[in-house]
Amino acid sequence: MEKYLRENFDVDPKRPSEETLRRWRSAVWLVKNPRRRFRMVADLAKRQEAARKRLKLQEKMRVALYVQKAALHFMDAGRKDEFTVSEEAKQAGYEIHADELASIVRGHKIQDLKAHGGVEGIAEKISASFKNGVSSNETEQRENIFGANRFIEKPARSFWSFVWDALQDLTLIILLVCAAVSVGVGLATEGWPKGMYDGTGIILSIVLVVMVTAISDYKQSLQFKDLDKEKKNIKVHATRDGKRKQISIHDLVVGDVVVLSVGDQVPADGLFISGYNLSIDESSLSGESDPVHVTKEKPFLLSGTKVQDGSAKMLVTAVGMRTEWGSLMETLNDGDEEETPLQVKLNGVATIIGKIGLGFAVVTFLVLVGRFTVEKSLQNEMSNWSSKDALKLLDYFATAVTIIVVAVPEGLPLAVTLSLAFAMKKLMNDRALVRHLSACETMGSASCICTDKTGTLTTNHMEVTKLWVQGQVMDIFYTSGDAVESLVGSRAFDILLQAIFLNSTSEIVRGVAGTMPKVLGTPTERAILDFGLILRSKFATFQEDYKILKMEPFNSVKKKMSVLAALPSGGVRAFTKGASEIILDMCDKLLDPNGKPLPLSKVMRQNITNVINNFASGALRTICIAYKDMEENSSEDSNIPEENYTLIAVVGIKDPLRPGVKEAVQTCLDAGITVRMVTGDNINTAKAIARECGILTSDGLAIEGPEFRNMTPKEMQDIIPKLQVMARSMPLDKHTLVTQLRQNREIVAVTGDGTNDAPALHEADIGIAMGIAGTEVAKENADVVIMDDNFATILKVACWGRSVYVNIQKFVQFQLTVNIVALVTNFASACITGSAPLTAVQLLWVNMIMDTLGALALATEPPNEQLLMKRPPVGRDEPFITNIMWRNIIGHSIYQLVALGVLQFGGEHLLGLTGPNATKTLNTFIFNTFVFCQVFNEINSRYMEKKNILKGIFRNWIFSAIISTTVMFQVIIVEFLGTFADTVPLNSKLWLLSVGIGAVSLLVAVLLKCIPVDNLGYPSKHHDGYEALPSGPEQA
Repeated sequence: MEKYLRENFDVDPKRPSEETLRRWRSAVWLVKNPRRRFRMVADLAKRQEAARKRLKLQEKMRVALYVQKAALHFMDAGRKDEFTVSEEAKQAGYEIHADELASIVRGHKIQDLKAHGGVEGIAEKISASFKNGVSSNETEQRENIFGANRFIEKPARSFWSFVWDALQDLTLIILLVCAAVSVGVGLATEGWPKGMYDGTGIILSIVLVVMVTAISDYKQSLQFKDLDKEKKNIKVHATRDGKRKQISIHDLVVGDVVVLSVGDQVPADGLFISGYNLSIDESSLSGESDPVHVTKEKPFLLSGTKVQDGSAKMLVTAVGMRTEWGSLMETLNDGDEEETPLQVKLNGVATIIGKIGLGFAVVTFLVLVGRFTVEKSLQNEMSNWSSKDALKLLDYFATAVTIIVVAVPEGLPLAVTLSLAFAMKKLMNDRALVRHLSACETMGSASCICTDKTGTLTTNHMEVTKLWVQGQVMDIFYTSGDAVESLVGSRAFDILLQAIFLNSTSEIVRGVAGTMPKVLGTPTERAILDFGLILRSKFATFQEDYKILKMEPFNSVKKKMSVLAALPSGGVRAFTKGASEIILDMCDKLLDPNGKPLPLSKVMRQNITNVINNFASGALRTICIAYKDMEENSSEDSNIPEENYTLIAVVGIKDPLRPGVKEAVQTCLDAGITVRMVTGDNINTAKAIARECGILTSDGLAIEGPEFRNMTPKEMQDIIPKLQVMARSMPLDKHTLVTQLRQNREIVAVTGDGTNDAPALHEADIGIAMGIAGTEVAKENADVVIMDDNFATILKVACWGRSVYVNIQKFVQFQLTVNIVALVTNFASACITGSAPLTAVQLLWVNMIMDTLGALALATEPPNEQLLMKRPPVGRDEPFITNIMWRNIIGHSIYQLVALGVLQFGGEHLLGLTGPNATKTLNTFIFNTFVFCQVFNEINSRYMEKKNILKGIFRNWIFSAIISTTVMFQVIIVEFLGTFADTVPLNSKLWLLSVGIGAVSLLVAVLLKCIPVDNLGYPSKHHDGYEALPSGPEQA
């Protein structure tokens, strides 16, 4: 089986090839209900059509963005569309039509923009302020006139559409036809109401199956809709009521002033107000990879594009479906379903079992019909056929079709969807957003996590605790601004404040009366600006008296940030800050107590390096701050220098370890998951934090990015087993490490938050982006978004991933056992006695127990961290149906077949049944015993190895409720619905005996688990991903 599954049903969790997807689809055979079974499977034809639509739209945008720009010079100025502003808009104070405003940006109509007075004129016509943005009281009015920032989405499916899907099951349709014929023939032969019973029983069973199935599918769809809504809820920084606020992208309105930074998605169409070096990636719209530089001369910004570099403020001019991105998003709704590797594999399992089941059904029908015709011929009645004979043959056919219903496990692939939906919903509550279904599944097999340090292992609540300036180390907790000024001198102190307040992309928001100002920006920026506010609380003068000419925002490649500022007294000064070693190498002078630059000698440089290393060894993040006075003829067109700076100070920033991280790392190690830290920080800082949280061990290796990237692939492979920390790394180093690990057949999860982390996130088996510190580019390339940036949350994703895998294994074990017993029992009975002990109605009820209800009970079992995270991860090539599962399946099947066989062929004598109802009572008793065997088998399936299967059974209320419901309905069917289900009421003795025979399977399970099992033929250091069975008290 495993070989067949590998050849036909093996797909990659990320970006599977078209050929692979088509191969498994063509291999699937005997599908009862394609609409339901393939509901969560991508429609390749629709996907291709959506791709063609996107290409067409991108081509249209390319024409608009490039050809139209050239054509504008030759267009007749008189050929302008006429737009009339509505009375409602005029009364609200708006002087431009929403469509005209949208067309100016979408068409890059620079002449029309100038005709309206430029960006300032547009702002005036839509009553917006660059400084204060819009008022919160106006947002509803603006949405009514200019539109809301929402896109057309596929309408939510109604409950009745899922009912219709469930009714598309071919076998159920055949049974409905049989039931209708049975009712017709029954009425003709047996009259009203007796002739209605058999057919009505089948119809009622089908209605029950359809309704339970539809309710389950509908609930799943609601869960996925909530998750999809959360995925699209991007947060943006906008100015509202004169204050910078974080709001949902859906709440943006025309007139909002939005702040853009590296990695952000442009949330709406708009116009550039101000900014520095703004470079936009428009490939998502136009397909062109070359970045577009946006300036005041070319101020157009399009929704859906990405900020590649720089920063800016933009004025929102069009939202929602008035943007090209809105049209493109509409096409993204088509063919967006995704199948997971486990779903595909279980489609293969269902195909194999379906073929076997079909064979059994055909042979059973032929045997029943054969015996019937032989009996008629022996009685010389071959020429005498009655409606009762036709009804009997129809009953045989219905039984054969019902065997197919039971034998084809349609619920297997759908159980994966159910389990994943349940896990993803729970993970949302645990602050993890799973963007792709397969990621949750794959994370359960992760063997390695490459994690960032800042914000993931640490709290990201940074503060400056140490300051080195002019040869003196100061503890900030016991330092005031006056103390620092008296130590370094007023001129040097003023230069330090300039470097802090001017060289920053963050914003200081004035607090209300009696409160401190609030800093909005990255954690490092906040720490430095908070330090600046300690030194000098009056920061406004720096914003008012100095003019920023040029800025280079921080990025993970350069590891620094620089700015060019015009001084109030004349002249231009450059400031830079960043990774201590990089900035120190750019300096050749040092600021003396008089504020004069002194040459930086080798001895001084070494002393400063020692200070940096001392700070870093104390787990502090070190930042050097420097400046350079430019030549008199410098202007905003001048380049920011890369050398000959004067060092001002070195600051040490404390970023404490997150609570619980050390325990989470230890749990990962216990679970066979290697944790590697990949950070841009100083190697001493990285080693100190790695030791503190248990990542770096005595025999582990810590290296720097430059050293790693200069190695050959062979050298990389040699050191990777011991590699635990990589410091001063660049995004390319992370990508290289991930590639090398995957070549070793490792299943790799990697975290990232920056734009440049996108390639590594894309390459990894599971890309994990940070929800707070992460850019939109990083989140878009990730499979999972950790909303609280906490490493412990990654562990929860891994735990739930393992839970999904194990839960599906439990369900497969349970369902295969039911399949084997039901098929063999009916087949053997048909061959020997000429009748099937389980009728069509009874088999439909059994099918519901093992399919929809079984999936709900076992696939939604919450994870047991103590059990799941003490096992090695499941490898890429491990078989899904393990030898442990086969042991349990075969063992329980043998017990149930023996028990039911004894009852079938000697039950009347053993139970002392006599009278005209003896056969019917025995069949009812067999049916009842069979159901209770499955109830206890379901309980046994909770743990495939653990002997105490009752532990924590009430922890999962869904499981308890389904077991209780199954028992309750079984009582109702046997005691009260005998007319339809072909049963008779049983006495208390027979009820207790039925339950007792079922309960014996609990003892059988304990005995089976004492049989040692090894996965022969699958060389691995562990069997099927599990550790060896515990012994002694641990067995319980």
